[in-house]
Amino acid sequence: MTRTVRVAALQTAYGPDMAANIETTETLVRKAASKGAQIILPSELFQGEYFCTSQEEKWFDTAFEWRTHPCVLAMQKLAAELDVVIPTSIYEREGPHYFNSLVVIDAGGELLGVYRKSHIPDGPGYQEKYYFRPGDTGFKVWDTKFARIGVGICWDQWYPECARAMALQGAEVLLYPTAIGTEPHDDSLDTAAPWQRVMQGHAVANVIPVVGSNRIGTETLISPQSGEGQTFYGHSFIANHRGDLVESFGRDETGVLVAEFDLDFLKTHRAAWGFFRDRRPDLYGALSTGRPA
Repeated sequence: MTRTVRVAALQTAYGPDMAANIETTETLVRKAASKGAQIILPSELFQGEYFCTSQEEKWFDTAFEWRTHPCVLAMQKLAAELDVVIPTSIYEREGPHYFNSLVVIDAGGELLGVYRKSHIPDGPGYQEKYYFRPGDTGFKVWDTKFARIGVGICWDQWYPECARAMALQGAEVLLYPTAIGTEPHDDSLDTAAPWQRVMQGHAVANVIPVVGSNRIGTETLISPQSGEGQTFYGHSFIANHRGDLVESFGRDETGVLVAEFDLDFLKTHRAAWGFFRDRRPDLYGALSTGRPA
């Protein structure tokens, strides 16, 4: 019997009310499930507005322990009801430590564990180092009911090492929840196309489908330092193992993208390409040092 999987990306706008955001996400998860999706990816930090545009102490109070985060509890209940996998992005607190994290909720509602974002950006409009420690979990993969998945978070998606590390652990699909849009220091800078292309490259180099879920809309959260809001550019997509965008949104659509992949075909095709057979880790030492000579 051929192994297949149906994956989904969600795209929508979010606001300051967590309960409303959870309800919005639930509506889209149900829509994706009605289309046969088995692994359904909401965007990054859907619990509220993207607050990292400035440095304000009040946002530390919006972090929760990962097992009891309101978004996790809501998606856990939904995963159990619909029998779907929901990788859920959250603001996590562990004792005195704060992380940008993702909880993998398996079909049936089991919490498989947490991944903590490894690469933490720090720049105009994306001041995440103030709020989040670098992740301490390492890159991980998860055996869900439907497929072995690897999940990175936003800035992680720009790093080929992250994708390759998950592929080497046997990931069959890569998923990246995201919150990305305007660059307040440069109105002419639009990264939507490069954002897609770098992940399309991961798909090709690892012969693996990739799912990217971004938010949309202009958020009115104003930075006291810059006076700027943030407009998110959407462009959520699902790419196949060739890097082709088999499903994609533009900047403004709200909805779900669903695509099906033949995992048995991909396993054989991945072996036939020889990317993993012909690797030369004995020559890659420069990749594991901060400043190679």
